[in-house]
Amino acid sequence: MKVFFVDTVHEVLKERLTKRGFECFDATSLSLAEFTSLGNQVDGIVIRARFFLNEEVLKNFPNVKFIARSGSGLENIDQRYCKTRNISLFNSPEGNRLAVAEHALGMLLALLNKFPQAQGQIQQGIWRREENRGEELSGKTVGIIGYGNNGKAFAKLLKGFDVKVLVYDKYLTGFGDAQVQESTMEAIHEQADVFSLHIPQNKETIDLVNEAFLHRFNKSLYFLNLSRGKIVQTHALVDALKSGKIKGAGLDVLEYESKDFESMRSKDSSDVLDYLIQSNRVILTPHVGGWTHESYFKLSAVLADKILDHFEPY
Repeated sequence: MKVFFVDTVHEVLKERLTKRGFECFDATSLSLAEFTSLGNQVDGIVIRARFFLNEEVLKNFPNVKFIARSGSGLENIDQRYCKTRNISLFNSPEGNRLAVAEHALGMLLALLNKFPQAQGQIQQGIWRREENRGEELSGKTVGIIGYGNNGKAFAKLLKGFDVKVLVYDKYLTGFGDAQVQESTMEAIHEQADVFSLHIPQNKETIDLVNEAFLHRFNKSLYFLNLSRGKIVQTHALVDALKSGKIKGAGLDVLEYESKDFESMRSKDSSDVLDYLIQSNRVILTPHVGGWTHESYFKLSAVLADKILDHFEPY
């Protein structure tokens, strides 16, 4: 079985597949046109986000049996078409869930304790204690939407704090325990002091967080997004920051990202984006929540497990 790697991933995936008889080829330097010209040579594809594998692209590969995405989301793959072709899809959210959870917690603690503001002032030679008085996480209510790998990992880290964790997941029930309370979105809007997104990007979730959604929160709160940028209407978030509805925001993703997550689209730069960049109540990171040295290895190790479990004996 010939497997083509169109993105760079940890070598452990290639090593383990090769050891089991798969032929692995480096396609990271190929353009999309060059890649599709490989046609019936391609049995498997390993990708992060460099190409959008839609029906038009996948029709060039009559023999493709699987697509493995290093990461969580599958929005760059036409899942409906893959199902009609019986193309197996593998992703690896188990590999970076802890990294995402730790990143979210780090952002939250930094916002609560006004680290961005204090750091900026000290860099200017300003030493002010009272206006940098922070808040404790203990005693607060944290609302989480999405209880997959990332949502569960974040909730687990919160166990070390004296917080109430409310979780809403449209597709899961019966998951409440001593650690989290299964909740409704209405209850989260009513009670949350902190709100964190851990859901995939799809037709249902794009622009989910808009002006009306944010207005429904009963309290002023802290907002975290480590899922996908297009889930949040950025202008609505900025308006909520300006009004005080959002006290602080930690954003690892933005709707202005390029499709491969490697850059921001400069043409979309605006007053809205400038506000986020300049605000001392906002922490921005370049889609690196799940991008640790450890997760780089684990993402590929998880994919190797899934591919080999599916195709063994090969």
